[in-house]
Amino acid sequence: MVGKWKPVILFYLLKLGTKRFGEIQKLIPNISKRILTLHLRELEEMGVIGRTVYEVVPPKVEYFITDYGRTLEPILEKMHDWGEKHRNHRIQVRK
Repeated sequence: MVGKWKPVILFYLLKLGTKRFGEIQKLIPNISKRILTLHLRELEEMGVIGRTVYEVVPPKVEYFITDYGRTLEPILEKMHDWGEKHRNHRIQVRK
């Protein structure tokens, strides 16, 4: 499960619920459409997320966390908590 954005995608789906592609992209503005598409496909292939395709025009696809994906919640919570706690930490560089 390599990919720096995958934990972020999973965290948002866990916390905010089902989202469309564009909504996920707005939540993670630094991710390209190509990388988001690749990560969503890989997460779906792994069974961590699922998607619902609606037969409407224009096409509508929603992504959601699966029960299997929910097993990652404690790990993602800990990673989020650590990141929040150390957000402003700067490494001192020796000269």
